Amino acid sequence: MALKKSEKIWHNGKFINWDDATVHVLSHVVNYGSSLFEGIRCYELPGGPALFRVGDHMQRLINSCKIYRMSLPYSREQLVQAATELVRINGLRHCYVRPIALRGYGEVGVHPHNTPIEVFLACWEWGKYLGAEADQGVDVCVSSWNRMAPNTLPAMAKAAANYMNAQLIRMEAEINGYAEGIALDPRGFLSEGSGENVFIVLGGKILTPPPSASILSGITRDTVMTLCRDLGLPVQEQDIPREMLYLADEVFFVGTAAEITPLRTVDRIPVGNGKRGPITEQLQQEFFAIVQGKKQDRYGWLMPVQTARPTAVEVNP
Repeated sequence: MALKKSEKIWHNGKFINWDDATVHVLSHVVNYGSSLFEGIRCYELPGGPALFRVGDHMQRLINSCKIYRMSLPYSREQLVQAATELVRINGLRHCYVRPIALRGYGEVGVHPHNTPIEVFLACWEWGKYLGAEADQGVDVCVSSWNRMAPNTLPAMAKAAANYMNAQLIRMEAEINGYAEGIALDPRGFLSEGSGENVFIVLGGKILTPPPSASILSGITRDTVMTLCRDLGLPVQEQDIPREMLYLADEVFFVGTAAEITPLRTVDRIPVGNGKRGPITEQLQQEFFAIVQGKKQDRYGWLMPVQTARPTAVEVNP
């Protein structure tokens, strides 16, 4: 999908032009993949744009950096303020915000001695991640590529390096005619898609893999589990064998980019009757009613951009 440029990007406390947001070819991140990032949706509400769970996303970014021994020079609150100001300055009503923390130009060895940490925030308009008709269902496969084994690359960190694995999953799926792939964990249990968590509905229960299945603990995943509990829908984490995908009444992806996307088939086997199931539809309706302002934001998930406390163009660490 084509990337539509916005005007400004936030870099180390200052707003710069989109085309000026560059790094050196010998920077640590280019050579060794040392970046952590987030993805945040900004939704258009009747009263103006609002960022969805921006504080939780920034906290996960900070946590990811901590795992990789990167001490960010900005607090969660400063990053939240920078994100809201970024959307305001670019004049966007709805968009996707990408915070990135990376190791820049300094040492050329693997160990990042004296390598500066740089922070960027960009935003752009981005539609449906898995296609315009994805709300009705997509076709997926089980990938031949597994997710990382424990104690290799930490799956709980949203690290760019992990997405080399994700690229293999997604490319293989699309080459073979699928919208997305689902990876298994090193034990052979269900893990996640290349950029989405997975839920299945079977016998009236909603199941999702636990963090021990090499998944990223998604913000949207947590959102859906919260909605399930409040709607009286039984949801639990457990190991899920591959064949349960074929027997499930419903299967759906969740993620910031994918939002809530039902799966129509898995490995060409219809999921249920091959159409979006009632529980998936109920969760979609509840989720979108909140993020589109049709229902009260009873969880405090939305940060209005225009009412956020103004920040200076420069934010000192």
